[in-house]
Amino acid sequence: MANPKKILNDPKKVVGEMLDGLVLANDGRLRKLDRHAAIVRTDLPDSKVALLIGGGSGHEPIFHGFVGRNMGDGAACGQVFAAPSPDIIYEAAKAVHRGRGILFLYGNYAGDNMNFDMAAEMLEDDGIDVRTVRVTDDVAAAPPERTHDRRGIAGDLYMIKIAGGASSQLNTLDEVERVARKAVANVRSIGVAVAAGSIPETGKLTFELAEDEIEIGMGAHGEAGVSRQKIAPADTVADLLMDKILGDLPFRRGDEVALMINNLGATTMMEMLIVNRRIRQILDREGIKVHRTDVGTWLTVQEMAGFSVTLLKLDDELKRYLDMPAESLGYSRM
Repeated sequence: MANPKKILNDPKKVVGEMLDGLVLANDGRLRKLDRHAAIVRTDLPDSKVALLIGGGSGHEPIFHGFVGRNMGDGAACGQVFAAPSPDIIYEAAKAVHRGRGILFLYGNYAGDNMNFDMAAEMLEDDGIDVRTVRVTDDVAAAPPERTHDRRGIAGDLYMIKIAGGASSQLNTLDEVERVARKAVANVRSIGVAVAAGSIPETGKLTFELAEDEIEIGMGAHGEAGVSRQKIAPADTVADLLMDKILGDLPFRRGDEVALMINNLGATTMMEMLIVNRRIRQILDREGIKVHRTDVGTWLTVQEMAGFSVTLLKLDDELKRYLDMPAESLGYSRM
């Protein structure tokens, strides 16, 4: 596969120029911090528990596209597929803090963990209460007894949506953290790719895959999956992914879930809807009720072709925050 073409200026300036465009596209609802690759809401209420999200760029619209009403209050942005630095996170956190503490919410990757932890220590030295919740929804990344080692993938969206809703309604950092942790404990995802993404600065592909092969369970940066096999019909692929998800929580007859099918960058809506059809057949057979379905593009790996499937087990509390209206460039729901 040839390296993909991109319409850019300087490949080394993609993040800054992208954030400039993102702020302008929000029509005054966001601002970019001076000297830092971070954005924050301009309409933050006083005395609000703050929600700071963030991670590497190149996965648009996550994370910076999810800053807005009942979503993230700000986002710290790294370079493409790289964690934001501690100083970026620190300045973004100071900008969103409104006196009730800050929840850090991000995917569970080593660089993000290290840099967000360093920023949290800096903020605690300033007397600011910080809690951290890491998203660990990727069932392919580690066995069930090691969920703390799993990566965060598209389940990040539902976690941001729930934590964003909770942080706008609840008055204490303890309560917002509790809701976010409950959400993380009940979300599971897995992805499949038929073609790799690329890194804008180098133009290189994230991995090599033969024309007749698919990769099962890769990470958000193209990390190796759990298996590689010959391409198969959509129903067969959906069966394989759902088999890995359903037994992991485990999901049981009578459960109610939110279902997400996420485009990794270059997959058509047609393909995802065909997969959705099969997934709903499986869930109906298993006696699992779908409360809501989201089919779209939320966590990408540049132009990677493929998709991921996420199931979030719901209770009344999680459902309430998930269903609250949300407004951001990358995800809105009225």
